[in-house]
Amino acid sequence: MFDLDDFQPLALKDKPIFDEHYSKFPPNHSENAFTTLVSWNHYVQSYYLVERGNLIIMTKPKGQARLRPPSGNRNPDILKRTVKIAEESDTDYLLVLINNRERDWISKLYPEMQFTQHRDYFDYVYLASDLAELKGKKYLKIRSKLNRFNKHYGYKIEPVCESNIAELKEFLQRWCLWKDCESDPMLDNERIAVLYTIKHCFDLGLEGIALRIDDEIEAVSVFEFMSGEMAVIHFEKAMPDFEGLYQIINKEVAKILAENHRFINRQSDLGIDGLRTAKMRYHPHHMIEVQHMAKETIEGLDERPEVY
Repeated sequence: MFDLDDFQPLALKDKPIFDEHYSKFPPNHSENAFTTLVSWNHYVQSYYLVERGNLIIMTKPKGQARLRPPSGNRNPDILKRTVKIAEESDTDYLLVLINNRERDWISKLYPEMQFTQHRDYFDYVYLASDLAELKGKKYLKIRSKLNRFNKHYGYKIEPVCESNIAELKEFLQRWCLWKDCESDPMLDNERIAVLYTIKHCFDLGLEGIALRIDDEIEAVSVFEFMSGEMAVIHFEKAMPDFEGLYQIINKEVAKILAENHRFINRQSDLGIDGLRTAKMRYHPHHMIEVQHMAKETIEGLDERPEVY
């Protein structure tokens, strides 16, 4: 059986391994997407192991091993070994990022275990047609912003990562100056992750659009196919000088994705109040719920993993 030492540090060269596995067992949550894992490697190193057709992902925030449920045909022996490794390691959690189907299966093998929901990491999933069309009263305020924007500005859309990589980097620098990324560790690390995806967008198989106003890139969105009928938005940024710009690029992306995808996964809100409000304003079709298992069951336990 495997041990912690058998896990390999994840790198860009490992994408074919993930592509092959995910072609049979697509990821359910955006945190398990290869692009997410590799682009945030600078912040939390990811590791992986393939064991008898199962893919197991591990991260090490603050030096603690955080293991996720095995992905693949359900094998009780592999699951039990994964939990055993966590029990023997210096970590507070047996498993993290457990979706509801995994929870139901794990509960049958470990009926004594308790699960704690991690709302900050619930993925928001929308009907692509809802975001593309914005019909009905529930989208009235968003449509009003779009109308005001269109009265004052004209814009053009173009694909990212073709002839505009240098301009995309310059746009991200301007965006970070506005957001003062250097004063916020999370924003600064997000900047690094975004620059990584731009640099390697062809290697990662990403798509996206840039929006120009007066020949200047003012908004960018990058996305990819995730699983089944779902695409995932990896990041979306817009400058603050144009009211309604975020709503415009959100709609333009949805129009593109609605042609071939039923759902759009816009990832989690990380517990950020303003981000949660903005995501709820678009009325998600459903949430991808996740939970974790603490190493020891403690009455009234409130602590949650800060990073997966």
